[in-house]
Amino acid sequence: MPTIGDVAKAAGVSRSTVSYALSGNRPISRETRERIDLAIAELGFTVNAGARALATSQTMVLGLLLQFHEDEFPPAMLQYILAVSNAARELGYDILMVTDSDGPGAIRRITSSNMVDGVVLLDVTHDDPRLEALRQARQPGALVGLPRDTDGVDVFDLDFSEAARLTIDHLYGLGHRDIVLVSPPRHVFERGGAYAWRYRDAALERAARYGIQVRPYYGESQQPGIERSLNAILDARTEATALVVHNGASIAALPAVLRERGVVVPRDLSVVSLYSQDFGRTFLLPYTAVETSPDGLGRKAVQHLVRRIADPDYGPPVVGFIEPELTDRGSTA
Repeated sequence: MPTIGDVAKAAGVSRSTVSYALSGNRPISRETRERIDLAIAELGFTVNAGARALATSQTMVLGLLLQFHEDEFPPAMLQYILAVSNAARELGYDILMVTDSDGPGAIRRITSSNMVDGVVLLDVTHDDPRLEALRQARQPGALVGLPRDTDGVDVFDLDFSEAARLTIDHLYGLGHRDIVLVSPPRHVFERGGAYAWRYRDAALERAARYGIQVRPYYGESQQPGIERSLNAILDARTEATALVVHNGASIAALPAVLRERGVVVPRDLSVVSLYSQDFGRTFLLPYTAVETSPDGLGRKAVQHLVRRIADPDYGPPVVGFIEPELTDRGSTA
């Protein structure tokens, strides 16, 4: 394998100059930088991660903490993992994904041992037990998801309350007065998934303001429970003219359920949901939907985290919401 000495020889500079160029510890002229970059590319030189860590006190690794729950729908979580991973790679960082059920212990382990330069939390709950350990860490942290207490961390999320209001406004404007809402499973609410009740409660409040009916139900996340629950809800609410689905597993299964029932959208039933464009393409979903923006959220979290790594005094903590956008795909009438 080529060494730093080989790069120095090919670029016509000293080993220390190459080291300075790699670490950024001293300014290097543009011409010298270009010669070093060319030599690195031609030789296929790779910086030794351990040596880089010693030289710069950085690992160029971000910790990504999450949990895969057996009773949840994996494709929904994978969107956010991919978004964070892509954003990190674009900025020159690798990802250490940690799925330990002891979240606080995992944060203490990877931060106290300096395995990572910063931490991203997914699957954030209302009273997330990982936050105290993250606040005590030397490294900065960023969250995708809104907890109750946002003190000391950067937080990014979709404005689920506004997304609900946008959805109800859309249906009310079309004349719908009896609407069914399929929420995430009951266990999501019980585990503290605040996004679930933020959306449900805002939808109910908006409907009450208009004097219309929104009937909420818990959806399911695993088959055969998904189709069974959707059929039971539709059987119980035959008078409803619109169906709002805030449940990734349920919306993925809905086309097959409606086809079996002979329901034509939007002639027989209007349908609105929340999902990303990529999710919709994966499951061939034709429904009007609010964009959930996993890519935008992951990118914002990583970019902000990297700024904090470079400058710990970079401004006060941020709580940022992505404004929801509803794309009309002709499934409401």
